[in-house]
Amino acid sequence: MKTILLGVSGSIAAYKAADLTSQLVKRGHVVHVVLTDNATQFIGAMTFQTLSRNPVTTAVFDERDSWRPTHIDLADRADLFLVAPATANIIAKLALGLADDALTSIALATAAPLLIAPAMNGKMWLHDATQKNVATLKARGAEFLGPEDGMLACGYEGAGRLWNVEKIAAKADEILLRKL
Repeated sequence: MKTILLGVSGSIAAYKAADLTSQLVKRGHVVHVVLTDNATQFIGAMTFQTLSRNPVTTAVFDERDSWRPTHIDLADRADLFLVAPATANIIAKLALGLADDALTSIALATAAPLLIAPAMNGKMWLHDATQKNVATLKARGAEFLGPEDGMLACGYEGAGRLWNVEKIAAKADEILLRKL
């Protein structure tokens, strides 16, 4: 069994991360979900706790039954850090190395491979700043899945949709197999 940290940021596609959590668990992985504050505006922690069968981390000081800070403990246990959906905001924070919440603190503390599945407005995705942040993360070894083209929640059509969750789960398996 491999441990996957699933970071969920504040996108309307956050509801799809619930299905992703379920699929990863069904594939035999231990899944720990980390929600940003913005993600909790779209979906609740209880959904992920039930699907993952693990406590959900929503703040950097969500301490469990240990002397070790939760964000460091999770960072050390991770075999893969998957961020899905990843907003332009979270991609920028990751590229800059900011650590102002649980998700970004864990990202900075883990040595696990980073897999990012973006979901945002197409104009935000295509913006030069976002593309430079993506290039920075790719140069550091992060892998990206998508985004897909299609109708977006904002009413526009174009790049910005979260990749199919089954394909995201399959890519997670592929990365974990490489680590063996």
